[in-house]
Amino acid sequence: MSGVREVVVGYDGSDFSMRALEWATDEAELGGVPLKVIHTWRWPYGEADEAARLHLRGAAGHVLYHGADCARACSTLREVTTELYEGSAAERLVELSERAALIVVGSRGMGTLARTVLGSVAGHVAARAGCPVVVVRGAGPVPASRKRGAVVLGMSGDTSDGVIEFAFREADIRRLELTAVHAGRLQPLVHDTRVAMNAAEDGMLERLGPWRVAYPGVAVRACFAATSAKDLLEDVSREASLVVVGGARDHGRLGSTSRAVLRHGFCPVAVVPAGWRSPSRNEPVLSGVRHLR
Repeated sequence: MSGVREVVVGYDGSDFSMRALEWATDEAELGGVPLKVIHTWRWPYGEADEAARLHLRGAAGHVLYHGADCARACSTLREVTTELYEGSAAERLVELSERAALIVVGSRGMGTLARTVLGSVAGHVAARAGCPVVVVRGAGPVPASRKRGAVVLGMSGDTSDGVIEFAFREADIRRLELTAVHAGRLQPLVHDTRVAMNAAEDGMLERLGPWRVAYPGVAVRACFAATSAKDLLEDVSREASLVVVGGARDHGRLGSTSRAVLRHGFCPVAVVPAGWRSPSRNEPVLSGVRHLR
């Protein structure tokens, strides 16, 4: 399958990475693409003889191969490859993102304190990757939920086409509804707030028009809320299957909304880099489409 972009997942044997592996396996299977499982290791004790280093490397290899075996056993994937890398996990995943379809990483648990802390690897990769990154929250593996929430697309005045494309594709392959949400303020002199909110939602649906044509099987709902984007996305993440937001625009720094949903969200969060385009399909024709204001 030379030339086919892979789903790449970072795996270290922890509960957090087990859930990421489960999510990445589903993604690769649904998308019909290969899966690459990567594990990194480092010698942490200063100088050491070669035998000791080889012993640690062998232990790391066992962790990696266990992850790959789990992916093969729990899916119908034809191609599951592995990579054992000595060095920084974050830096290696960023390197692989330049030719990957998607990077998947685990993060910390779902307790009140744990949800406010984003792991250093997840945060670094989400801010600097060249392809979309999904950060899977919480420990696992867990039984699949019987309630399948929507894919939530966080929209703003400058949401890129790539973010929209990714959200529609995920909703399409997972056969889920797509809910587009936009937080903003109504004009102070607006007398009928419901009319104003309906107009804002109509504008959102107009913006999404080309993708609604390209993905006719995806049911789309628009929701405008007069609140902060951070509060809105955290709230909808409680019932969502996936929240999709835009990534860093300069110097590898995520915006405040993306950082907030990564830290406080209750479901997996996809961060799509600015300027990203899906390599697997042609973009819809976007000429004449009005952006949100």
